[in-house]
Amino acid sequence: MNYVIVDVETTGGSPKTSKITELAMYKHDGEKVIDEFITLLNPEQVIPDFIVRLTGITDKMVENSPKFFEVAKKIIEFTDGCIFVAHNVSFDYGMIRSEFKNLGFDFRMPHLCTVRSSRYVIPGHASYSLGKLSASLGIEIDGRHRAGGDALATTKLFDLLLRKDNNRLEKFIQQEVNPRNVHPNLDLEILDEIPNKAGVYKFLNEFNQIIYIGKSIHIKKRVEQHLRNTKSVKGLKLIQDIVRIEYELTGSELIAMLRESLLIKQHQPLYNRKLRKSLFPWGLFDELDDNGYLTLTLKSIAKTNAQPIQYFNSKKEANDYLRYFCEKYSLCQKLCSLYHTKEACFQYTIKSCHGACLGEENAEEYNKRVNQFIDDSSFDKDSFFLIDKGRDKTEKSLVWVDNGHFRGYGYAPFHFHGKEAIHWTRYINEIKEDKDIKMIIKSFLKKDASHKLVTI
Repeated sequence: MNYVIVDVETTGGSPKTSKITELAMYKHDGEKVIDEFITLLNPEQVIPDFIVRLTGITDKMVENSPKFFEVAKKIIEFTDGCIFVAHNVSFDYGMIRSEFKNLGFDFRMPHLCTVRSSRYVIPGHASYSLGKLSASLGIEIDGRHRAGGDALATTKLFDLLLRKDNNRLEKFIQQEVNPRNVHPNLDLEILDEIPNKAGVYKFLNEFNQIIYIGKSIHIKKRVEQHLRNTKSVKGLKLIQDIVRIEYELTGSELIAMLRESLLIKQHQPLYNRKLRKSLFPWGLFDELDDNGYLTLTLKSIAKTNAQPIQYFNSKKEANDYLRYFCEKYSLCQKLCSLYHTKEACFQYTIKSCHGACLGEENAEEYNKRVNQFIDDSSFDKDSFFLIDKGRDKTEKSLVWVDNGHFRGYGYAPFHFHGKEAIHWTRYINEIKEDKDIKMIIKSFLKKDASHKLVTI
């Protein structure tokens, strides 16, 4: 398998308005570099001053360089049969695709991002920017912010990743959507327009009916995953029915989850009914045992009508959650159904359990801690605003819970602090609460730590 490691310098940060000023490509056969191609390019537009200061590439330097169309054939020949590799591949790959698009050519290749793969193959680094990661790995960059220097550093990084774990690296190869698998009326150019941000997306069929609604913190990536899912009959059928794709940015992951739930109830899409399982199939329940101790048990929601303390996406998520809080509140793992034994639980042997499993701790004292855990797991009487990312840098998102009830969500200017929180309600689009919404908020609060809570 051959790879081509690429870096481009450009006149700006957007493929729509920017052009390439320098291109560097190193071809790698899986063991070593076997070829290279480096050239300045005439972007046919003025290079902004801040880009000149960053890269050192001036209008004078590129005025006699080839234009992109003059090297386009060379690029196609050089990259043929290769995996396209770059550090933050969406930018470099997007820029080259944009240049080819201007020439009327649909340039598509399997591609791999060394940022994403580095996070998994060599975890634990403070930063995964090319400069800082290279410095921490001892990779010298001769010509930072020049295509040749950055591409060579990326090549050395890629070589390190390849030698460390070739099998793990292969799973990060992103295959392009095959036009032969999709509906002939679906314009794949929409994929270039969808941002890789949090939001919801809709798939519509030839009769303009919404057939599937989904959400993701990276909607572009998630939509492309759908369009590549040809392994199942249902997945292939969905792909073949999609004629149009719409999307809506939310900024906040929580608002994306809430919007998805509301839109599915409103439109009842065909494929959501066919493919979608319950969001929260597991629940945590409390009950008194014969000795008067409060026990905590994980059960399937479908098998009981009781109201759970918490809802979970999976049994593993529930067990991980319960283990953490067992330790935090010094609860007995045996009484929390985490350690099945007729004797003392393991935590008792290391002095983390006070002996409720053996009847050594008074039931009343033990139950106080269980009830404290239950109270802390609920917001049934709480009033607060959850503040998170907005749809762009000018705003923040707000989710309002009033006396334990979801009231709605909205967006406020980025610098809206200073007034009493109760006045923030003017930014809120009020929405009627239902059971799913409350479960979604509870689930989000227990798993996400990046948001900010402001109590009223």
